[in-house]
Amino acid sequence: MAQNKKPGQKPQVITLKAVAQHLGLTPGTVSAVLNDAPSARSIPQNTKSRIHAAARELNYRPNFFARTLRKKRTSTIGIIVEEIGDSYSSAVISGIEAYLRQKEYFFLTVVHRHDPQLLARYSQLLLERGVEGFITVDTTIQDEPSVPTVAVAGRKKVKGVTNIVIDHRRAAFLALSHLKDLSHKRIAVLRGNPLSSDADDRFEAICDVANQLGIGIDPELTVQININDPTPQLGYPFAKELLRRNKPFTALFAYNDISAIGSIRAFQEQGLLVPRDISVMGFDDIPGSAFHMPSLTTVRQPLNRMGHVAAQTLLQRLESQEEYPADIAIEPELVIRESTAIAKP
Repeated sequence: MAQNKKPGQKPQVITLKAVAQHLGLTPGTVSAVLNDAPSARSIPQNTKSRIHAAARELNYRPNFFARTLRKKRTSTIGIIVEEIGDSYSSAVISGIEAYLRQKEYFFLTVVHRHDPQLLARYSQLLLERGVEGFITVDTTIQDEPSVPTVAVAGRKKVKGVTNIVIDHRRAAFLALSHLKDLSHKRIAVLRGNPLSSDADDRFEAICDVANQLGIGIDPELTVQININDPTPQLGYPFAKELLRRNKPFTALFAYNDISAIGSIRAFQEQGLLVPRDISVMGFDDIPGSAFHMPSLTTVRQPLNRMGHVAAQTLLQRLESQEEYPADIAIEPELVIRESTAIAKP
């Protein structure tokens, strides 16, 4: 029986040997059952049930380092992200965490903020701490990693890396077709910071699809985001820049939802109403998009699911020596809300 502890008393460490003595069994039998060893197959189910019940009753916790040495596995994953507090990364990490917790894997997270020296140093630190694989988020990988790696929003094909990617052409088609159906012809674009792994692919897809739809993207109505900010400030000054150019446009396709929300604020300060004067289209469908005023029309990336798929894919790679997929495409979805309307004549 577990002993009652007095307030402030250090909890007693229950060893595997103590569990065995409590049950009147050998430590080898208890170890085989609790570690699901092949030798446990010959142990009666009733005995297995008694061992698991006793381990719970005594609050037995296996020694992590001993188990690691025995199995030659750490069950630990390294998560490498550009920014941990923004709505994009936090939603992806939430999906990763839920899946890893279900599979009893632990993870360590580092943030590099697009600093290549930090990225290299932190990657090495994770390896030194025994991670079995990496999941990267909004991180451009240049060289083949030394452990299996899955990249969420990776844009480069690198040996050893599986990319979880959104279908940018489909996303651009959904967004621009919606704006075209609303009679928008002069569409401004906020182009993502080049440091963001999705930025170039997304803009290239927008240009190709716009040309296909007969819309065209005017360079004078295109502004490059050149700051790294997880708040609506990401879009605010660049929407101001668009207005300063004094070239009319009826709709804005922003790089992401955060920049779209910042742009709406910039337009409102100039006395322009969204969507009466300017329609605004976002990208991502972060949780706050549905509750902004006006609520944001956007292209949804299923961020939580992308994290789930990334974690599932990495664990499958760790458990199997089979060929791994280079890319896993995720379908986007158009979410129509209040920030888009028919263009003014």
